[in-house]
Amino acid sequence: MNAALPGIRSGKSLSATLGFADRVFSSAEERRFVSAVEEGLEAVEARLFSEMSFTDNLADVTSRYLLVAGGKRVRPTLALLTAQLGDGNEPAVISAAAAIEITHLASLYHDDVMDEAVVRRGVPSAQAVWGNSVAILTGDLLFARASKLVASLGEETIRLQSDTFERLCLGQLHETIGPRDDEDPVAHYLQVLSDKTGSLIAAAAQTGIILSGASRDYQKPVTVFGEKIGIAFQLIDDVIDLSPLVETTGKKAGTDLRSGVSTLPMLFLRQRAVTDPAAEGLLARLERDVTAVNTGAGPGSADDADLTLAIDELRNHEVTRQTLAEAQRWAREAVDAITPLPNGPVKKALTRFADSIVARTH
Repeated sequence: MNAALPGIRSGKSLSATLGFADRVFSSAEERRFVSAVEEGLEAVEARLFSEMSFTDNLADVTSRYLLVAGGKRVRPTLALLTAQLGDGNEPAVISAAAAIEITHLASLYHDDVMDEAVVRRGVPSAQAVWGNSVAILTGDLLFARASKLVASLGEETIRLQSDTFERLCLGQLHETIGPRDDEDPVAHYLQVLSDKTGSLIAAAAQTGIILSGASRDYQKPVTVFGEKIGIAFQLIDDVIDLSPLVETTGKKAGTDLRSGVSTLPMLFLRQRAVTDPAAEGLLARLERDVTAVNTGAGPGSADDADLTLAIDELRNHEVTRQTLAEAQRWAREAVDAITPLPNGPVKKALTRFADSIVARTH
């Protein structure tokens, strides 16, 4: 790993990143497997930094901004894990893993503009630093660079990338518009998560199979795994959003709620409010205080203090425990989906991967 390059992480083992204990992978075969994935991650990280080089210094700075800020590299890791079912870290696998992570980074720039987010990965969001236009154009640049990378990987991968990009856009569109009058809000929300998060994680899993020469019998199981674990990942984020630990989450408790972004705890609370007076009262306070804070009361005001107390109550409410249980259900279904995979380090790692997703606290 080239520690001289800013933005390339050093000292981050697969065990540290995903919570894999060394004792879990103790045999010689398993240690070789872990080393191969870690070497692949190093190659992807270096490739990410080199690909974010454009025609001028400003574009280089803005495009590398969120890369340098961090991230768990969930998608490249999954591509490398599934690639070990075939020929492993082939050059095409490294290229695809980098392209998928660049696509993910690009979507973050656009998401933060649409959500008016002020923090991302513990640093000011790109549009908070440079404004909406620069943030949007940076996202566009990264989407273009990801497309250039994928263009050399064959028609099947190009089509997969195109289909995934379409789903990303549809997911964002449906989130922006909201559910139809005759549509169940929770089902609508889960479909948005599937499109915005599950699709790209599933694409990562698929590319590892397609480009490593692994058996195509494995493609459907890992695709279903990726879709379901992507939903679980976002549901855990809904729980983490309510965390008061700013120093670990990098965001104020209830950041999404404060921004008017629907999350599953709020959707469950709205369902309960129909028949539960206590839930109805909490929902009314949350909506009232969010409106008050967003119309000028500001941090530190009585309204902001009231909202903080209401968010704390939501965090300890049954609907948040219900959200956590829902995330765990999706993670279990993800693990069930890979039953057809051969027993061995890949299957064990994917299972551990799912466990680490729902065990996250930040």
